[in-house]
Amino acid sequence: MAKRMTYRGAGVDIDAGNKFVDLIRPLVRKTFRPEVVTDIGGFGGLFALKARKYKNPILVASTDGVGTKLKVAFMTGKHDTVGIDLVAMCVNDVVVQGAEPLFLLDYLATGRISLGVSTQIVKGVARGCLQAGCALIGGETAEMPSFYREGEYDLAGFTVGVVEKRKVIDGSAIRAGDQLVGIASSGLHSNGYSLARKVLFERMRLKPGSRVKGLGRNIGEELLVPTKIYVKPLLDLIKNFPVHGMAHITGGGITDNLPRVIPPGCKALVWRGAWPVPPIFEVIRQGGNVEEEEMLRTFNNGVGMILAVPAGEVKGVIARLKRWKEKAYPIGEIVRKLYPRENPISYL
Repeated sequence: MAKRMTYRGAGVDIDAGNKFVDLIRPLVRKTFRPEVVTDIGGFGGLFALKARKYKNPILVASTDGVGTKLKVAFMTGKHDTVGIDLVAMCVNDVVVQGAEPLFLLDYLATGRISLGVSTQIVKGVARGCLQAGCALIGGETAEMPSFYREGEYDLAGFTVGVVEKRKVIDGSAIRAGDQLVGIASSGLHSNGYSLARKVLFERMRLKPGSRVKGLGRNIGEELLVPTKIYVKPLLDLIKNFPVHGMAHITGGGITDNLPRVIPPGCKALVWRGAWPVPPIFEVIRQGGNVEEEEMLRTFNNGVGMILAVPAGEVKGVIARLKRWKEKAYPIGEIVRKLYPRENPISYL
């Protein structure tokens, strides 16, 4: 008689999945806002939007992942910060439109569930949600044997926020004469890692434990610094200052992200050298002989968020951000386009 086959024998351990839910339950509950009306483990997360709080609420949704930064987590065995990256990449895209992130769903796919690793990942997601003030109301853990290499996984996140219609920030209010304020990044954030890894680990032949002059930690630690979550400082800022536009500087760098909020008839002038560039970017530039234009289009180069504000508000905006321990700098200005096909951004 042929041996009886089971789902567990095929590589999927349902019991491990159930145990994982039990382990993360207390982590997830800490993120709950008053609007959350279900516990985890159901078929869907329920969230009671306080509609009476708004005259015309607009929901803002975003989804993202962590990219090949995960490869560094695999190399180092450190998995408790990539969840913060996941949250940051989603909620930062929501807040730039003036919206408050309400809740987040996560998706973790792996070849085989490791309770220790998976719990560390969700621990990071929960920490990120607490930083952003949003609830982790659900998710999916997919065990997919033979689909992923042993010890590897992928992450995706989905978030929804809300903003009053008249308070939506979409860049349409940007005018010539506005000034650009850049808020410092915490490092590479979660972009450009395919190039960074190729330069550092292949061209320079470094290891995660290698130390490079100018860096205060080893390469692995530097590359795993979590993406900064700007939600609470920015929500506070837009309540107190007129902010005409915001750009989250992710893949594509300043070159591709800032133009996304510049209205027709305007262009951005970005002042080179107006902000300090963290050493890791220079290590990559020199180590890979990367041209400056390529650096500006691949990495954030030390600026994770750019705001367009009236010129007279710059000092106040920077001072307000300083209260949140955010370093911010005047990095450019908005001018009129001289002709329609002119590039929407120039570096000076």
